[in-house]
Amino acid sequence: MIPIRATATITSKGQITLPKSIRTALGLTSGNKLSFEIQGEQIIVRSLRTNEHEDPAITKFLGLMEKDLRQGKHLRDLPKHLQDSMLTMLNQPVDLNNDIDGEVDL
Repeated sequence: MIPIRATATITSKGQITLPKSIRTALGLTSGNKLSFEIQGEQIIVRSLRTNEHEDPAITKFLGLMEKDLRQGKHLRDLPKHLQDSMLTMLNQPVDLNNDIDGEVDL
């Protein structure tokens, strides 16, 4: 992609309007979400696209969990053996590309 530079002004309410050239280049429309990250003196803005392949059952389940958490329902402490296991592994390096061997506590 060819670099595109554009300028936006912050309003008194802290709002900005993304220039049309930026919206067009990224295919952004009303209602799209953006994330902002600060790195030193730079602000990095990224488009947050919803995953088109989301599992509707998982999405529904996570919604129910979120509702329960907000209402303080169905909450329990983790079993002691899981708490101990988590504390033991707290500062251990993890390679997410390694295969999982043996028994796993979930």
